[in-house]
Amino acid sequence: MDMASEVIESMLVKFQSERKWTLQAIEQLSDEDITWSLNAESNSIANLVAHIRGCVHSRIETILYNIPDSRDREKEFERGLIMTKEQAYIMIKEAFDIIIQYLEHLNENQELLLSLPFINRPPLTYSQVNNQTTVLNLMIAMLREIHYHTGQIIYAAKIRKGQLV
Repeated sequence: MDMASEVIESMLVKFQSERKWTLQAIEQLSDEDITWSLNAESNSIANLVAHIRGCVHSRIETILYNIPDSRDREKEFERGLIMTKEQAYIMIKEAFDIIIQYLEHLNENQELLLSLPFINRPPLTYSQVNNQTTVLNLMIAMLREIHYHTGQIIYAAKIRKGQLV
């Protein structure tokens, strides 16, 4: 197996694992748990799910699939964001499905890994990426971002439910 295949396969395994654990955590929660936050400064699971979906939209769908940007980042972090358990489950599943589908596409088109998808776009405002970012660096940044927020989701779920099964 060459290096590109190994990197892509490793990312696929990691995202599939994150997907599994996050969906299992959400399945065990109630609608109230989804909107609960520890304090006024903390994000709820609804906020985190909306943010993950927004990141996937702006960084994969908009840039790599040319889907028009409809992200409202400010809304992702609104206090009191209302979302049902079912909506959270569907939204997070959708986000992971898009990531995994793109990684499978990359596995079949490995020459895209070092391409510069942002090079001819307006300057980017994301802290982790700029117009010189390769697809590889974008996916590494996505892996870090998603892992960070799924960890928060699982931690919040554990606070609410104690031991998750």
